[in-house]
Amino acid sequence: MSYTVVIPARYASSRLPAKVLADIAGKPMIQHVWERACASEANRVIIATDDMRILSVCQLFGAEAVMTSPSHPSGTDRLAEVAAAHGMADEEIVVNVQGDEPLIPAAVIDQVAVNLAARDDASIATLCEPIGDVRTLLDENAVKVVADDAGTALLFSRACIPWPRGHDFSTGGMPDGNWFRHLGIYAYRVGFLHRYTTWPPAILETTESLEQLRAMAHGERIHVEAAMETVPGGIDTAEDLERVRELLQVP
Repeated sequence: MSYTVVIPARYASSRLPAKVLADIAGKPMIQHVWERACASEANRVIIATDDMRILSVCQLFGAEAVMTSPSHPSGTDRLAEVAAAHGMADEEIVVNVQGDEPLIPAAVIDQVAVNLAARDDASIATLCEPIGDVRTLLDENAVKVVADDAGTALLFSRACIPWPRGHDFSTGGMPDGNWFRHLGIYAYRVGFLHRYTTWPPAILETTESLEQLRAMAHGERIHVEAAMETVPGGIDTAEDLERVRELLQVP
């Protein structure tokens, strides 16, 4: 199968401005992400940015990079612009790899693309990982997902779902059952991207501040599966950046 990876790379960031250009082991962060994506089975990798400084850096290390509108409210809208500009057919698959994920395994990039290609009834495929501690289970920044037995998402929420009725969280112990944290990598069919950009934000989406809930509010199916490899966290803060620098430091 063939698919395209698009890496949205914005300059602005509320907690760590210009983070995609931050140096990690002698390379800008965005180059690490691009190299991970190039190690996948994707037939094309495109960096989509809103800033000439990022575009120039990407061109220096040989990436295909394009300028997109600075007014996009989400990475999904940015992907839709790229798909339209390149004349991609509705049935083509595009994988969104975040520009602040320099440790993302190539295998999981392939995984979401393959999963979506195998599910004609789904417009999106994404991944999750098991939750094994109460802190993550109750953390609103850790998005939880519940799926049916066929792997179709039923709901995403910042709350603990499903709720373990009768469990005493004050003990610090995990309740009986299975909980999954959503990982922010998506494969989309191009036709869905074009539909998505015509819809106003949904009530569920604005309540939870989760854009995938707009798709669910319109009846689009999202396939969910546990990631085949551990996906390290992305870089949101200066502390995250230092952690990754230590992991990738040159001996």
